[in-house]
Amino acid sequence: MSQPNPPQPNQSKKSKKAAAQEALISPPWFPDAQWHMRTLAVIYGVLIVAYFGISHVLSRLPKPYQLRRIPMEMTPWLNPGGKLHLSEEQLKAPPDDAAPAPKK
Repeated sequence: MSQPNPPQPNQSKKSKKAAAQEALISPPWFPDAQWHMRTLAVIYGVLIVAYFGISHVLSRLPKPYQLRRIPMEMTPWLNPGGKLHLSEEQLKAPPDDAAPAPKK
């Protein structure tokens, strides 16, 4: 039968302790491209679901708290029916008749 190996004279308790700690410490983890893509997909998915969920909840609120519709005249670029072309006269600011005359 084999006998246990006697401890080597150059090995001390300190080196055994260091070796045990080295064995317990795992190598550092670095995220790879696949991890980044999965993480971004989860973040974007949660944001999209939250946006549509909140929009749905806000559309169901009672009358004074509902989302308002902005008139087309205020924001013609939001017109869902297509582009609205205004003439040059409609684009100009109204005349300022109420302004006082400049003082000399």
